[in-house]
Amino acid sequence: MQTDAHDWNEWREANRAMWDERVPLHAASDAYDHDGFRKGRDEIREFEAEEVGDVTGKRLLHLQCHMGQDTLSWARRGAAKVVGLDFSEPAIKVARGLAADIGFGPDRAEFVVSDVYEAAAALPDRDYDIVYTGIGVLDWLPDIERWAATAASLVAPGGFLYLAEFHPITHVLDGDDGTRIETDYFDDRPVVTDEPGSYVDWRAETAQNLSFERMHTLGDIVSSLAATGLRIEFLHEHDVTMFHRYATLEQGEDGLFRAPKGQPRVPLMFSLKASRPA
Repeated sequence: MQTDAHDWNEWREANRAMWDERVPLHAASDAYDHDGFRKGRDEIREFEAEEVGDVTGKRLLHLQCHMGQDTLSWARRGAAKVVGLDFSEPAIKVARGLAADIGFGPDRAEFVVSDVYEAAAALPDRDYDIVYTGIGVLDWLPDIERWAATAASLVAPGGFLYLAEFHPITHVLDGDDGTRIETDYFDDRPVVTDEPGSYVDWRAETAQNLSFERMHTLGDIVSSLAATGLRIEFLHEHDVTMFHRYATLEQGEDGLFRAPKGQPRVPLMFSLKASRPA
């Protein structure tokens, strides 16, 4: 669904103000654990590492990187150069500080302030071996087709885009056991919220609370990428998630949440790889 320029400007500025205010809250939280990260904690989920493969010597771009911990984790895993992009200047400032703290200069880890739709003009290069976009980002975008076209344009010949994201079906199921449908899966109207707090602390007092989201179907996401000319290599659905999304989920030794053994499951996350021919 398209969003006109007036609507998008309001959407972007409200969301930017909301995220800017939450950066200090996130940076100080146990959830992000910056002290642990500085000591070597890796943010990449096991399934992501397996699906992306060896990044040694690769140039990797991370779109909507927030404070850059996933970005820097790929650098620690051997990427020759990582570039993180986010529209929140405070978040990018934190990311640059973390990079310096763990010994990565701009030659290995560079961070750019930009709206994702303007990435092509803002980035130091226009082609990357891997374009990575992490978890919890697509819902903040009004136009999935424009996002797909932008992201695909940054994939170098022989390179690929890798996406890991919460499964859209989780947005429509109830928060107790994930078995009842509460929301229309195909409703593409903006979801407008104006509530304090953050996913790291719902009791936090915050002033910039207005935000806009749009729930994109799995079909829309995949079709938008396919329309760019990238070849869909795989679409995987996963029965694990990063958060205690439903009350019945149990946390495993890997830190991820899943349905109790023997209980019915729904997909909680998905991952996708789309490549450009050499």
